[in-house]
Amino acid sequence: MTDAITGTVLAERRATRESSRVEGRNARSWQLVSARLVDQFDAAQLGRADQIILDLEDAIDSSLKDEARHNVVGWLRDGGRAWVRINDWTTVEWSDDLAALAGLEGLSGVILAKTEAAEQVTDTFQRLGGRTPVIPLLESALGIEDATTIARARGAFRLAFGSGDYRRDTGAENNPLAMAYPRTRLVLASRIGGLPGPIDGPTVGSSHPLLREQAADAVAMGMTGKLCLDHEQPAVINESMSPSPADVAWALDFLGEFEANGRVIRDGSDKPRLARAEMIRRRAEIFRISPQ
Repeated sequence: MTDAITGTVLAERRATRESSRVEGRNARSWQLVSARLVDQFDAAQLGRADQIILDLEDAIDSSLKDEARHNVVGWLRDGGRAWVRINDWTTVEWSDDLAALAGLEGLSGVILAKTEAAEQVTDTFQRLGGRTPVIPLLESALGIEDATTIARARGAFRLAFGSGDYRRDTGAENNPLAMAYPRTRLVLASRIGGLPGPIDGPTVGSSHPLLREQAADAVAMGMTGKLCLDHEQPAVINESMSPSPADVAWALDFLGEFEANGRVIRDGSDKPRLARAEMIRRRAEIFRISPQ
């Protein structure tokens, strides 16, 4: 009886959380959870992250892949809902992951690790039945340079930046200047490919000022989401990657004045300001942000 009551309460809490969840196209915070840590799955789904990712790749030793995959499949079948980071296209585990995940109702989509070519995205998409969205995770010099082709691949849903592996591959430092080029490549590729703004790599550590600083750097480059590594980071990321109440007030005032003046363009600065105001208003509606 206790298990039945617990299951009913959990199902209700899941339903409530999913009803208010920011969907993947606009999600700001993407929380990674190791697929071995089953006891953290429910807390992550019910937490503040816009989306959660159960990680079958870097967080799992090769000897434990089967166990981790079993954990994910069992939880999704039991009513959980999440994205799953799968192993990269060059590995045997990639095929095993897809065979286990294909057709699962609770699967929101997959994050394809170490993506370096468009055909890897399309192959993954087709293996999953041609309906499950794929987020290519670009983690190398080759992946970043081919970002535009990857963004145009059939099945590509949104691009994400594997910043740690990119730094390891290239020797780049973790500072705004060194990260400006790959971030810009991802932003431009997303625009050309007709995808939402890309997802930035995670900030390692528990310093909220550093997290805010790095999120602000990503926003300044045009990124609209960020991977995160624990349950405390999503709230900070959501705040940092949303328009501020002051921004919302400006946007609504500008749009109100523009409407009152008959939607007449007065000078060359009006069109970019109009586009920014409309973008802010749309995101404020999605994230339920009121003007200051």
